[in-house]
Amino acid sequence: MPVATCRLLYIPTTTIRLSSSLPFSSSSSSVPRNSRSFPSPTLTFRSTRSPILGRVLSSSTSASHAAATAPMGDAPDAGMDAVQRRLMFEDECILVNEDDKVVGHDSKYNCHLWENIEKGNALHRAFSVFLFNSKYELLLQQRSATKVTFPLVWTNTCCSHPLYRETELVDEASLGVRNAAQRKLLDELGIPAEDVPVDQFMPLGRMLYKAPSDGKWGEHELDYLLFIVRDVSMKPNPDEVAEVKYVNREELRELLRKADAGEGGLKLSPWFRLVVDNFLFKWWDHVEKGTLKDVADMEIHRL
Repeated sequence: MPVATCRLLYIPTTTIRLSSSLPFSSSSSSVPRNSRSFPSPTLTFRSTRSPILGRVLSSSTSASHAAATAPMGDAPDAGMDAVQRRLMFEDECILVNEDDKVVGHDSKYNCHLWENIEKGNALHRAFSVFLFNSKYELLLQQRSATKVTFPLVWTNTCCSHPLYRETELVDEASLGVRNAAQRKLLDELGIPAEDVPVDQFMPLGRMLYKAPSDGKWGEHELDYLLFIVRDVSMKPNPDEVAEVKYVNREELRELLRKADAGEGGLKLSPWFRLVVDNFLFKWWDHVEKGTLKDVADMEIHRL
């Protein structure tokens, strides 16, 4: 009988601190614990089972299953970081049409292959969180070097996907997406759930966009834009985040200038840049005034 062998993988821990080296002026990351939050909306949610939808079967689905179950040395993406590999094959994204109606589900791997995106088979729900502290500074993150798509780019607070699970499929008042945002803020930035209550996320709109990453990978997302004002504690996950930084409006404008000039190799994520160019600064005024509800329309902006 063959004898199975097992190797232990050592993953060193990494300490991540608020960046003071980003090429624009530093702002304090120390914030008071008394937080300013939006008035909680009065919401009534039904306890409902999620729809039973068949998995969208394709040759790429079979390929992703084979890759996920193959020994690391034999897999087509053997060089992929182990944590990112697990997420790419285990996470099931919610497939939607351009009107945001659920049409199925597929692996994160398949949803981000550019060949699938070009075939029109990979549009999925996503969300982008914009978290401000009580000084109305925006929290940014630099994606880790091991991210499969857009590694080491600077972006908004948190960008990810609601998954094909009951708690994240609830459409009423965007509750499923809010639940996913709370989950990922903990996963990526170590922000406790109690610091970001689900009912404090303010969905302002949805953005439909497509963007290539490196030729093999890309994004085709229907992205929910969630704003929240809270003072939070953080313990960033080095598998997800390289650095974090609070910025005010002038510091963000300086960051945009440096990215446009290509200074220091600084890059921004395409979805963040779309939000900045189309919405962010005018919505920032409403953040400070506490009037975000005035601009929340949940329209699908096709950019």
